[in-house]
Amino acid sequence: MFEVYITKSGKYLPNNSISNDEMENYLGLINDLTSKARRIILRNNKIVSRYYAIDKNGNSTHNNAELTNNAIQELFDQSFTINDMELLSCGTSTPDILLPSHAAMVHGLLKNKSLELNSSTGVCCAGMNSLKFGFLSVKSGNTKNAVCTGSEKVSTWMRAEKYKQEVINLLKLEDQPIVAFKKDFLRWMLSDGAGALLLENKPKGDLSLKIEWMEAYSFAHELETCMYAGGDKLENGDIKPWSDYDPEQWLKESIFSIKQDVKLLDKNILIKGAESMKSALDKNNVNASQIDYFLPHVSSHYFVEGLKKSFEENGIIIPNEKWFMNLAKVGNVGSASIYLALNELMYSGKLKKGDKILLSVPESGRFSYAYAFLTVY
Repeated sequence: MFEVYITKSGKYLPNNSISNDEMENYLGLINDLTSKARRIILRNNKIVSRYYAIDKNGNSTHNNAELTNNAIQELFDQSFTINDMELLSCGTSTPDILLPSHAAMVHGLLKNKSLELNSSTGVCCAGMNSLKFGFLSVKSGNTKNAVCTGSEKVSTWMRAEKYKQEVINLLKLEDQPIVAFKKDFLRWMLSDGAGALLLENKPKGDLSLKIEWMEAYSFAHELETCMYAGGDKLENGDIKPWSDYDPEQWLKESIFSIKQDVKLLDKNILIKGAESMKSALDKNNVNASQIDYFLPHVSSHYFVEGLKKSFEENGIIIPNEKWFMNLAKVGNVGSASIYLALNELMYSGKLKKGDKILLSVPESGRFSYAYAFLTVY
């Protein structure tokens, strides 16, 4: 077995940062009305800027594969060229198309050589799952290197016109139709971008991060679906897939919109997060006091204090000064968020040899959690 090191990081955030007051200029108004939920949600999540791969007319400036390719390009230099790649592992919640895979579409843009591909789907853990595939490939000796990515292109999913037909249908039923909170909620949470990591079996340059271990947990066996797209939730908690709806219902009921059961999220996300993190640390004999930098992906600052409390109830004490987050300025970029946070920390000048970094990513899809423990070399 080989050791695995993150030797370089790349990122791509499209266009200019967008402030809270500018969001509706890009996403549009549903039923020509300013969202009543927007200010409340933004006050709680504390995001002040984010990035969209669209212009104010809703036209795409980049698709997901292009965002990913642009992040990957930052990994190449004289010591590692585009033709040195042996494995491309890509994770996303929002692929451009259903088929072929996201990784195949990115590889088509790279135009380098034949190599192994892996595409990880899901929600926020998709990026960590793509990283783990690369980690295991290099560790086993299957490949000497791996390029792993997390990316999202969600802005076009959230444009107001995507809900137009549903509003028309609601107008037949009530005077002032309001799109359900489970759909409107996420319009003010999510944004676009991509991150990439180069994994190699030897450290390189002035700074490398050794991946000591990675762990992942799912609670789908006991909890129902919380965040979903391409279907709708029935009263019994089951998800009816888009393919079981008539085509006219796809538009009338916004079947393809991203939705979240907020009550289910609030009830379970922190409890299962603390439970799974304790399991990961205990399994690998790591005490919280050993952590120098804690990088948690959280969808909203609303959860931070509750997460700290849940940790403390499980004997996990991580002082505030060890938390490293960039949610407020880059937004919630789903599977790319942990890549963007690690990229900023790697090139911040703060790290020193021997520092320990814990990455923590929850996913509310059906409550999954992923962790990685790194050492600075």
